[in-house]
Amino acid sequence: MPTETSADIAIFNRRESEARSYCRSFDTVFTRASGSELTDATGRSYIDFLAGCSSLNYGHNDPDMKAALIEHIAGDGLAHGLDLHTDAKAAFLDAFERHVLVPRGMDHKLMFTGPTGANAVEAAMKLARKVTGRTNVIAFTNGFHGVTQGALAATGNGYHRGAAGVSLNGVTRMPYDGYFGEAADTADFLEAMLADRSSGIDAPAAILLETVQGEGGLTAARPEWLARVARLARDHGALLIVDDIQAGCGRTGTFFSFEGMGFTPDIVTMAKSISGFGLPMALMLVRPRHDVFGPAEHNGTFRGNTHAFVTARVAIEKFWADARFEDDIAAKARLLDVVLGEMAELVPGSRRKGRGMMQGLDVGSGELAAAICARAFRKGLIIETSGNEDQVVKVLAPLTTPAEVFRKGLSILLDATRDVADTSKLAAE
Repeated sequence: MPTETSADIAIFNRRESEARSYCRSFDTVFTRASGSELTDATGRSYIDFLAGCSSLNYGHNDPDMKAALIEHIAGDGLAHGLDLHTDAKAAFLDAFERHVLVPRGMDHKLMFTGPTGANAVEAAMKLARKVTGRTNVIAFTNGFHGVTQGALAATGNGYHRGAAGVSLNGVTRMPYDGYFGEAADTADFLEAMLADRSSGIDAPAAILLETVQGEGGLTAARPEWLARVARLARDHGALLIVDDIQAGCGRTGTFFSFEGMGFTPDIVTMAKSISGFGLPMALMLVRPRHDVFGPAEHNGTFRGNTHAFVTARVAIEKFWADARFEDDIAAKARLLDVVLGEMAELVPGSRRKGRGMMQGLDVGSGELAAAICARAFRKGLIIETSGNEDQVVKVLAPLTTPAEVFRKGLSILLDATRDVADTSKLAAE
């Protein structure tokens, strides 16, 4: 096995753009990955609680997906097909219909967009504007929907918005659930603004939201708030778009993050783990009555990824044909909740956030959260932060992580939190 040298890192510093980000927190060269673990060039293994920022809900190199992909490639299956009819796409559509849409009573059609989540959001906003003839989209504080220009207009983060170089228009920002604290219901504010013809809010084409704000700090909206926003969208002639790019594919406990909340979105955007294998793939689910794009009206050379269709079909059939996978996610989520509670006791003023296997701890300081993640990395755990000040230690372990490995990773995280908390107390004294 090759050994890591300074030259391995030097090439990245010398030739890769300054836009690189995650690698700055994990200063090593990774060479292999399996399940919930990564191995670097020195042979050291790390437990992965980042999971490709929720692009690897089923872990690295799932053996069944890998075997299907290798068989497809070895048999000269299409590698690229634009939006041609292919056997791989047909098999995926059939699996998605049988195991996802039909059991949930959803009549949505699937549109394959460019391979990024941002492109799915771009398509959703564009379609809502065409359907309604309106231009305004309502998005929420701390929402993150991508960094291409249309999606960036709906993203709240000032750092990312500042890189646009142009005015970001067409979006009205509203306060997300809990933005003003527990005493205020921000749905009241939204309702009043929409009802008042002198509020200055143009009638919206769509209301766009995440049920759990991934990059925004793991704030999970209450089901009753979400259902009320859905009603407001319907009553005011706007389409409801749920961005399920990070929260979907089981991350919050069910395949879609909005299940059981009493509403069905007009449009759902998906990416990240929809391919099952970490391959680029994004799609938009849309109710048939809103499927009004003409041929190639929103297109892209890489809309649909034939290799991703192969692995996505296996992921759906393997994990979503019955309820056992959801039960397993729920068991892990309960354990995660317990450990986050223990962590909270170590950091005064901290609070747990999120839902399901999309949870973390708001420690109140980006510096403190970064220190915990850095200490965890030194102990063999890969984990990152989120939030408007990067103050949330964010657990995104693969949903398939074996119980023993999951407990070990949580133990490392708890130890890292204890170490940093003790150091902080000593420094205060």
